[in-house]
Parts: sequence; C-alpha cells; structure tokens
Amino acid sequence: MRLERLGSLHQCRLSFMRVLLRRLAGEGWRFSRPKFEIDDAGVGYAVYTATGPQRSYSLVAFAHDLPDDLRSDRVIAEAWDATFALFDGVPTDANIERLKQNVPLQEAGRISERELSLSRANRSVRLWDHVVSALAKGHQPDTDMLDQVGYLMRTTAVYGSGKFGAADRETICNRPELSPPFQVEMLSVYLTRAFVRDLVQHMARIKGGSAATTLDQSIAQRLGLGNSTGLGMAPFVINHPILFNNWIMAREEAIRRVRLIARATPDDIRLFKDRLKRSELSVSRWVSQHPIQIKKIASLTRDLDRVSGRIAQHGFHMEFPWDALMVWATSQLSMEGQELLASLILEPYPDLVDPLANCMAAAQSDVTSIDGAMTIAEMRHLLENSFGWAFDLDWQSPQNCARAWYVSEEKLEPRLGERFEEPIAPYEQPLAPARDATSAFHDLKAWPDTSNIAEFLLEHPEHRHTVRRAQLSRAAPYGEIRDNTISADVLPIDMLRAKLSFFGATHFDPRSDRWVRICMFAGAPYPDHLSKANAEDWVFPQVAQ
Repeated sequence: MRLERLGSLHQCRLSFMRVLLRRLAGEGWRFSRPKFEIDDAGVGYAVYTATGPQRSYSLVAFAHDLPDDLRSDRVIAEAWDATFALFDGVPTDANIERLKQNVPLQEAGRISERELSLSRANRSVRLWDHVVSALAKGHQPDTDMLDQVGYLMRTTAVYGSGKFGAADRETICNRPELSPPFQVEMLSVYLTRAFVRDLVQHMARIKGGSAATTLDQSIAQRLGLGNSTGLGMAPFVINHPILFNNWIMAREEAIRRVRLIARATPDDIRLFKDRLKRSELSVSRWVSQHPIQIKKIASLTRDLDRVSGRIAQHGFHMEFPWDALMVWATSQLSMEGQELLASLILEPYPDLVDPLANCMAAAQSDVTSIDGAMTIAEMRHLLENSFGWAFDLDWQSPQNCARAWYVSEEKLEPRLGERFEEPIAPYEQPLAPARDATSAFHDLKAWPDTSNIAEFLLEHPEHRHTVRRAQLSRAAPYGEIRDNTISADVLPIDMLRAKLSFFGATHFDPRSDRWVRICMFAGAPYPDHLSKANAEDWVFPQVAQ
C-alpha cells in the first residue's frame, strides 16, 4: 500500500472495463442506434441503446461545433465538443428535449434520477482532422499516428452516483449488471467510443461525398477513448477506505490463488506466453513525455525481456511455477514490472479470478458508526497497526506537511496547495490520515488502557474521523495508503494511477504530478461486433504473425 507500488498497478481480469464486456457478451446484450440526428456541421444528437436480459440503457450524445479557442481539458471549461448522459431505459422525444436543454451545460444544467451519468469530451484536434481528411479521400489514416495518440476524443469528466441530480448509487446497486463498481461509467464510456467512431465517419462523408470510406474495423478497434483525469480522483481513494480495500483485496486474493497452483498445464503456459508477447507490443506503443513515466516505460521494457529470458531458461516444470516466478520478480524487476507480471499470471485462470469481481463493491451500510465502547488499548493497537510507520515522522517539519488539500470555491473540485505559500490551512480537508492518526495516538497516551473511546472523544472530538477510520481497518486491512499524502514530494498521480488501473486504463501519460491522460477500451470490439469470442483478450494488441 505504498504509493510507489500503487502508482505501478496495471489492468487485470478484475478491471471494471473487462468485467463489463465479459457480462455484455456473456448475457448476449443487443445494441442499436435508434437516433443519429447530426447535421453537416457536425451538430446534433444521437442515441445508443444497450438492451440486456432485464433492462435497457441509452447513451444520449450531443455533438457541438466548438471553436478551437474554447477547447480545454480543464474541469473549469464551459464548452465541449460533445456532451453525454446515460439514460435509464430508452428515452422518449420529450426526454431528449429535456436533456438537450441541460446536458450541454454540464454543471450549469440539471439532470434527473432517470439519468445515471453525465459526461463530456473533446477532440484530439490533430488526429481528428487527419482521420476525417484521410477517410474523405477514400484512404485509411496513418496507423503510426493513431498509435501515438490512441484516441479521437478524450473525456474530461464522467460523473455518476448522484452528481447534478443523477440517480444515487443506492438506487441501482442491486441490479446485477450494475452491482460491480463503476459499471455505469464504463458503459457510458464504451457507448461514447462507438459514437465517436460514427461521428468521425459522418464528418468524412460530409467532406468527401461518394469518395469517402469508413474506418477499417481493425484500425478502428485500435482506437480507445481518451481521458484526462486530475486531482479529483486522489481524495476518492482516501475517502473510500472500504471500497478501495475491496478492490485491492480482490486482486491480492486472485494473485494468491494463482500462486498456490502446483502445476501449470500446457494450455495455461501457452496463454500466458501469448499475453506476455502481446504486452511487449503494448509497451512498445506506450508514449509519454513525462520524465517519471519515460523512466518507468524503459524499466518495464527491460523487465519484459528479463521475464522472457527467465521463462526460456527455467520453463514451468517446477512445482508452484507462478509463485516461483513472482518470488524471482521481487528481486529482479522494477515495481512496474512486478505489478504487470502479477496481472499477467491471472490471465489463464478465469474460473479462479473472475468471480472475485462480485466482491469489489461496497455499500454505504459498510461504513458503520463509531464503537464508543472500544477501549483505549484497542484503539492504540489499531492505530499502530495502520499508521505506526508514521509515528516517528516529524510532523512539524515543513517537508512533511508542505501540502494541504482543499476544495476550490469556484468549481467545488479538490485542489492541492502549498501550505506555507498560500492561505489555505483554514480550508484544509481531512486527507492526511497519517498525520491525524499520529496526533490522535499522542493524545491517547494520557488515557488509561481500560477507558473507552467515547470518553476520549468527548474531550477530543477533533479525532472522531481518525477513530472511525481506525475501526474500519478491522474489516479493511488494505484501506489505508502507507505514505504521507501531504509531504513535499507526494505524487498524486500515483493515487490516480491506482484507481485508473482498476478501471482498466492503459498507457498512462502523466502531464504533471497532478493529472494524467489515459486510454480506455483501446483494442476493444465495438458494440456491433462484440461476442463471447472477442470480449476477453482485446486489451492485449494482436501481434502480427
């Protein structure tokens, strides 16, 4: 649970995009496009409907003619190339008219409990123009250029769980298709990607007329949907210890199960080698301008060579081969390489791994009230177990408390400021659990072991949030980051990377220490080609034979 390791996680069989497509294909969901009312200027709306065994969900997409000077990835933007809402069911014309008045406004508008998410996206202008021009002339776009960017549009926010009037998570969490985490958001992104493909082809037809062509299916499939993610995700990880614990615990349990396999079958070995080779191709296409990520990609490239060499030398004939490989990796690979290998060994074992996706959600009821009868001695033990590593830090040192988390007044979005350079301390959010636990532990020293925590909190109500977190740790051993989240050298992108890896994101591209670009569903089949045969291994690019 150190940030350096969390910031090296990769997608795996339990990632939410893969969970979604596995279900959609396995249950035979059907897809349609009942509306595509886009004019010659690329302005209008479209509806994409996914229909399953019990329910339908529809993405209502609005395309806009956005001037270049208004295009921005920042959350404070006020206009976008496209805006979206995921509708619960199939919208009527009246529903679409209501959404037309609100969805393009995003935060300035309001949606209803019939909507499950609200989102927006901007074009990658250089690649968009290239693809439109190429298709208009009857040619396919340059694949090297596609690989460098990876997407035609990128989302700057996908809001769900009650924001801006959308349905609360509690109202939909018992639906089987939405029970795993973030399935609403993943479905919205998946359908958005289909809209982007259709829109770029529409614009090419407008420009090229009868000479225009459509994207070759294999080329279109290489394109994902981009995403720009900022600081808002970092507090989420800290503020949801039960949920984050469930994600990490499911992945750790999956790895444990595979490491306990005594013998690997020829089919297991063949599939692992295939995923390893295709991962090498994926890493070779991973482009970043950030010095930290450039170094990580170089290390990962070397790591994959080492893994291939290790397998060629020792094979899989020993007992507990996956465990032996992971033990070897601990001393021979970077953290980036270790975590990719941990994800890859899960690939041959769907029966062992995939059911764990049903254990990754968390209900609001999981966050219980404070147990006031707990003794002081018990509380000290819990704090030492989760935060003992932090008790020897000098929390008065500027190095250790250089940053402060707060919420911006204008956009109500999380920010990370410099404590000693900005007047933000009075507005600080409780996002430094280690510092606060150290303070609570210090105050607990004056209390007898047998006193109860309720008495302590009557005198020290400022420690209520710390006591609650410590008590939650009994059920959530992976709920706490074991690092200082307000130090001068903290990298919020590590928290973003951890969460996004569980989404299933690939090709992380940090743009600073506080925001990152990613690609989602790159390689995935589009809804009109999704099947059981292609729903699983799409995340690994195909190697030319």
